[in-house]
Amino acid sequence: MKLGAHYLLTILWWQVVGGSPLQAEGSAKACKKTKVAVLGAGMAGIAAGSALHNASIDDFIIVEYNSDVGGRVAHTNFGKKSNGSPYTVELGANWVQGTVTEGGPENPIWTFAKKYKLQNTYSNYSSIQTFTDKGAVDYSDLLDLYEGDTYSTLEQDAGYILTQNLQDRSYRTGLNIAGWQATDAMRKAVEWWEFDWEYAYSPDLSSHEFAIVNYNTSFYQWSEDNNYVFDPRGYSAFIKGIASMYLKPNDPRLLLNKHITNIAYNNDGVTVYDSDGSCIQADYAITTFSLGVLQNATANTADHPTFVKFTPRLPDWKRTALQSMQMATYTKIFLQFPADKVFWDKNTQFFLYADPTTRGYYPIFQSLDGPGFLPGSGILFVTVVQDQAAIVAAQTDEETKQQVLAVLRKMYGANKVPQPIDFLMPRWAQIEWAKGSYSNWPPGLTLEMHQNIRANVGALWFAGEHTHPEYYGFLQGAWYEGQRVANDIAALVKKAGATSGGGGGETHYSVLHGTTNLSEYAERNGWEVSSFLTYGDV
Repeated sequence: MKLGAHYLLTILWWQVVGGSPLQAEGSAKACKKTKVAVLGAGMAGIAAGSALHNASIDDFIIVEYNSDVGGRVAHTNFGKKSNGSPYTVELGANWVQGTVTEGGPENPIWTFAKKYKLQNTYSNYSSIQTFTDKGAVDYSDLLDLYEGDTYSTLEQDAGYILTQNLQDRSYRTGLNIAGWQATDAMRKAVEWWEFDWEYAYSPDLSSHEFAIVNYNTSFYQWSEDNNYVFDPRGYSAFIKGIASMYLKPNDPRLLLNKHITNIAYNNDGVTVYDSDGSCIQADYAITTFSLGVLQNATANTADHPTFVKFTPRLPDWKRTALQSMQMATYTKIFLQFPADKVFWDKNTQFFLYADPTTRGYYPIFQSLDGPGFLPGSGILFVTVVQDQAAIVAAQTDEETKQQVLAVLRKMYGANKVPQPIDFLMPRWAQIEWAKGSYSNWPPGLTLEMHQNIRANVGALWFAGEHTHPEYYGFLQGAWYEGQRVANDIAALVKKAGATSGGGGGETHYSVLHGTTNLSEYAERNGWEVSSFLTYGDV
């Protein structure tokens, strides 16, 4: 490297690390100044804005890559009604997971769903038919076996791991200990339905302890209900409703269609740079980027292309923590068939397929052409996750469509399944601003390591579904974390008074241990409720 270039980089480094991070990229435009920059207008970002407003801090700017709010709560038009208008289907988040138990607490997402009158229907997981490549085959007894003794043992053992500070293990190990052996295609299909369909990862790659915690804190605390949202406004209507409580129409504090390319931070503030050459200088910034985007930005390779970069590079403890969690891909593939040629039972919600050779090969179909959903629509969708989702993302739509039709014809007969009149498949892992669907907790990731994902770095803070240790993967996790971080910053702002600067915040763990003492399962590490609650387990 030439001496002049080295000298210039030294000056820029000093601007970022040693002093206020002012225009290290040499932008000719003056930076907008604000107290708090919220990066992303998904659930966490809108929740953060709401908390700041409620704390009487309205000097903030929300920056969003897309042309609307909602993030991975995204919908689109699909198919046609008899009058020629389209239906609305959800590409990302689709259910309110855990609602409310009479006399018990209520999921905040359910509260908002009611407030903004989202159209939704209870998903009846008992309304299921089972198939193999030979057609309809009843193996519902395996569903009963898994949901009975097997899951009870898994729950009990997870409780021992947590309370007795035992070494965590894979969910697969827990299944084996509980006596569940996925030795044939039907058992593999049941296991996929019971586990992969929720976590978008296999039991082999998922934590035993935290998968149980994740399930219990939503479904045992509130209820075991999952309500499918099919509102023509889109599921994101409630997020827009929350935003409208503190953002006026065309509010200059909401910047849409902005591609953040660099985040320069230190202890005193943050400067956010956009691809159009503009910048925002803030005392604090909250990044609500998905785990997948953060992992992409912190990959430790010199020539790795990134959607956004951090200046300076995030510290080792933060980068290690981010890379230690998993970003899952959950892909719904939609097909619309002629309304007069629907070949499945309209009174059944789910259809489970056990492929003879490949676990998770187009395993679960869900009908939207039934009571309480979109009757007369002819819409059916199939879900694939992780490895299979990566395979279909690399194929053409036509290749995937023909594979799905081949499976349906094995299930129902070659002459009973017509050609669909519409087809739709998102590719979440290939979307630069998402890089997947939601997070999953692998074995070996301790609560202390997860706290390093949550902890701020100077004036730069982190929020999203992946930063919640109990509700990761859920919309409620994104809501709670956006609120948490904004409230923490609001407390620092009020404490600092008229002075600026991002001092203070959360601690991180410099030394990580293989297990976590029970005393660490506390609010300071995001442990807000007991995972042994049973309000909704009735």
